[in-house]
Amino acid sequence: MDLTRPRDFERVYDQHWRSVYAAAQRILNNPAQSQDVVQDVFLRLWRRPQRFDAARGDVGTYLRLMARSRALDVWREGQAAGRASDRLKLVEEVREDPVDDRPLPELERAGDRRAVRAGLRRLPEAQREALVLAYWGGLPADQIARRSGVPLGTAKSRIRLGLAKLRAECAEDVALEAA
Repeated sequence: MDLTRPRDFERVYDQHWRSVYAAAQRILNNPAQSQDVVQDVFLRLWRRPQRFDAARGDVGTYLRLMARSRALDVWREGQAAGRASDRLKLVEEVREDPVDDRPLPELERAGDRRAVRAGLRRLPEAQREALVLAYWGGLPADQIARRSGVPLGTAKSRIRLGLAKLRAECAEDVALEAA
């Protein structure tokens, strides 16, 4: 079998697409995402057929393993995106609690939270998104770069610049409140 030949590739696809889909579906439990994984797995096989080594095992096993790995990546990205989205909503939510019921340290923390929220709102959108994904979403810079469709250095710069601006904004807000 020569996977560089369209007929052989078509035969492999016809024989294995269902098992690749099933492997992805067990992890994702989402038909659309599972179909995307199937497409991605077979596209990778088409583009780099030399990566499959028949001496190491069966092509079906290789494809299911690729599907499982890709499905786990998709699932993890969804989990991280969900956490980041939830945290972004919390940060951007402007909620004023009644002041009477809180002790003094809690008042100070509430002032800090307001300063951070206000500082985040004043940041450029790209820097705000990078900071929220990094600090509240727990994503590393390379995942932020992929998610935003920018080079890794750009994502790191956005985080660094956004953090510097946020520090300056918060220090300014705290100084104004103290005065």
